[in-house]
Amino acid sequence: MKTRVRFAPSPTGFFHIGSARTALFNWLYARHTGGTFVLRIEDTDHERNTEEALTVLKDGMRWLGMDWDEGPDVGGEYGPYFQSRRDDIYAKYLEILRKNGRAYDKDGAVFFKVSGEEQVLHDAVYGNVARTEEKDFPIFRSNGTPVFHFVNVVDDICMEITHVIRGQDHLTNTNKHLELFKAFGAPLPQFAHIPLILKSDGQGKMSKRDRGALIEEYQQKKFLPEAVVNYLSLLGWNPKNDREIMSAEEIAKLFDFPGIVKSNARFDERKMAHFNTEHIRMLPADKFRALALETVKEAENIDLGSDGEYVKKVFALCQPKASNMESFPSMVDYFFTDEYAFDETAKERVFKKGDPLARLAEVKEIFEKLDSLEAEKTHDAIAAYAEAKGVKPTEFFSITRFAVSGHAGGPDLFPMLEVLGKDRVLRRIAAALKSLA
Repeated sequence: MKTRVRFAPSPTGFFHIGSARTALFNWLYARHTGGTFVLRIEDTDHERNTEEALTVLKDGMRWLGMDWDEGPDVGGEYGPYFQSRRDDIYAKYLEILRKNGRAYDKDGAVFFKVSGEEQVLHDAVYGNVARTEEKDFPIFRSNGTPVFHFVNVVDDICMEITHVIRGQDHLTNTNKHLELFKAFGAPLPQFAHIPLILKSDGQGKMSKRDRGALIEEYQQKKFLPEAVVNYLSLLGWNPKNDREIMSAEEIAKLFDFPGIVKSNARFDERKMAHFNTEHIRMLPADKFRALALETVKEAENIDLGSDGEYVKKVFALCQPKASNMESFPSMVDYFFTDEYAFDETAKERVFKKGDPLARLAEVKEIFEKLDSLEAEKTHDAIAAYAEAKGVKPTEFFSITRFAVSGHAGGPDLFPMLEVLGKDRVLRRIAAALKSLA
């Protein structure tokens, strides 16, 4: 039987990292098995479930690259894919329970009559879990709206869902669901309950109020979606190959239930940022250039000028040192204007010892004698001068970088000087000697 999995969120205006990870595990399993990924919307809470909230959810999923095979905007043979439009279906299934003596009215609500038998869940992650549901439970509220347990099971039956992959916090609900599946005489799906995502301190489940908990945050910070997908895939799953940095395609090939771990995963914002940096550095040059161009143009205070080749060289030089795209404009701004600010913390470090301005004046003399600032020749010229003078070449490096960029760090110094070019570098050194004196 072809795999059919579903992600069934309630759109509330936020796309939480835990929900995104649940969606991702379903999507990965569908892609791994060549199955179908269904997006089903639990929108019966009319006050909270708005069109704007649904847009946030769909945009977040699309940004992450999680395309759905059936659901909103796509359609499919098993719709409607909104619970708010399935009342007729729920009424039909309620009638089945009534006819079989498994549903009754009490205090205006409709209750499900449990069997009292032990329910054994064969979970793909936790193994066999046995529980007995001892109390009848409501399946329709007194206001006539159906309860989560009922609609969840009915939708899974109607949509022929073969695998239910969801958070471990649903494990305690599953005996109710097994009771319902059996009452309808429906085949049971394979359940796989995945570990919770805990806060970075390990104290409790991550909530939407915690820092780093919302997918929108990563969109706004210009994280690469492939980095977010990569990191989320490893929260509760282990590929068992000692690899961490992978593409979504590689992850989908490897993803399966035996790799899902039982212990809860701890969210680590720094590790997420590290994954983002690694994915930035792995980008093909043309893709990085397009992303960098878009990011720098949004900064508005940078005029890239008309020299496309120069821009290309700057971006290629800076890619290996780019830690994130959010700060990329401030990393490259000095390449495009002589009106850059000197970083005070960097200045303090550069001027901590020795006589950096004397060294800078010497650098100016060295550079004036060179035909161009080709990286290797420039390095060799400074090294030769330092050796003749009996000092370390590094004494010239920090002040030179600071003078021409205003920063203490950035791309490798000598390739940077080559890209800036002799005329621009000498002009900046002369200006720095005056302003820093």
